[in-house]
Amino acid sequence: MHKFSIGAFITRRRQIVQSAIALSLFSALQPLNAWAQSWPSKPINYLVAFPPGGTTDILARIVSQKLGTALNTQIVIENKGGAGGSVGSEISARAPADGYNLLGGTISSHAINVSLYPKIGYDPIKSFTPVFLYGTNPVVLVVSANSPYKNLKDLITAAKANPDKISGASAGNGTSQHLAQELLAFKSGVKFTHVPYKGSAPAIQDAMSGQVDFMFDTTVVAGQHIQSGKLRALAVSSAKRLTDILPDTPTVAESGLPGLQGFEVVSWQALFAPAGTPKNIVDKLHAEILKIMQTTEMQERLKALGMQPSYLSPEQISQFQKSEIDKWSQVIKSANIKVD
Repeated sequence: MHKFSIGAFITRRRQIVQSAIALSLFSALQPLNAWAQSWPSKPINYLVAFPPGGTTDILARIVSQKLGTALNTQIVIENKGGAGGSVGSEISARAPADGYNLLGGTISSHAINVSLYPKIGYDPIKSFTPVFLYGTNPVVLVVSANSPYKNLKDLITAAKANPDKISGASAGNGTSQHLAQELLAFKSGVKFTHVPYKGSAPAIQDAMSGQVDFMFDTTVVAGQHIQSGKLRALAVSSAKRLTDILPDTPTVAESGLPGLQGFEVVSWQALFAPAGTPKNIVDKLHAEILKIMQTTEMQERLKALGMQPSYLSPEQISQFQKSEIDKWSQVIKSANIKVD
């Protein structure tokens, strides 16, 4: 006759309960796994938080065409610009986390704006899941081809002689173009008049016509106009010259002007999904985009655009993003940068 053991009974009951819970969870996850495995079964919405014609939009259209083919579905581009990418990002943060909603985010929307705006309607870290970091891109300071400013020293000298008279365009408050302009002013001890636009496309048009004195923009947007002779490049914001596309354009630091040693501003472009998007879908997206970005064609296109490709994992992107938020928070505070 077996002796009754309360300890053995409890242990056995615990095992039964745990097995039941595990079976229940397994059963509950089956529909979810089946659904995720059948993804995508309809078009995917790719929201670009900036107007058409800018860097984020250009990259979205290049990648989405190839990604749609790889996934055997249609990817629909939707532009929602405003507030340096905050308007579109807030919309995306509230979208269903079902794998059918993606967001083209940038250094502005996902690193800078949180320190510039009192309320942006989303958390750049908690509201999103990183999918892919397309690459980094320095900005280039340009003026109209008819501008009297032949180099950075000319521009700074004019700004010192005419405080608040020299105007600088940007793609909007809080964008990397805006921050580069404010950082240049802070470090060189001058004051510019910031003229924000709703995107790079209209800003670059006024820079070419001379309606504004200068602007910083990515080589993706400004490069073609520099090559056509409509814009003159005065300096690049990278630590080293862009020998592949602008070999004769000095860095800001190379100007030799006081306070500009070590000056560096690098923009970046990334793809995000709303927080909670299934990991296997995120991993699938990352893997397919990685294949696309590693092709010779895409490598050449990125090189021509002056972008440095990135192969960070989603987890590494998150860490990179956090470091960028910290970096720009310090810059914005020390330079006392305010949105207009």
